[in-house]
Amino acid sequence: MNDYLPKSELEPDDGGKKPVSNTRLGIWLAVGGFAVYMIVTGIIGIVSN
Repeated sequence: MNDYLPKSELEPDDGGKKPVSNTRLGIWLAVGGFAVYMIVTGIIGIVSN
């Protein structure tokens, strides 16, 4: 039937995604936490004036 396609084309692809490393996850959590802190303190500063 589809003999002209290579076997790798017939099998489903996993998207080529690698699992996220713990170091990268930790960096994103730290930066995200700092950003949330800055936004919340800014909003509190605006509201309190």
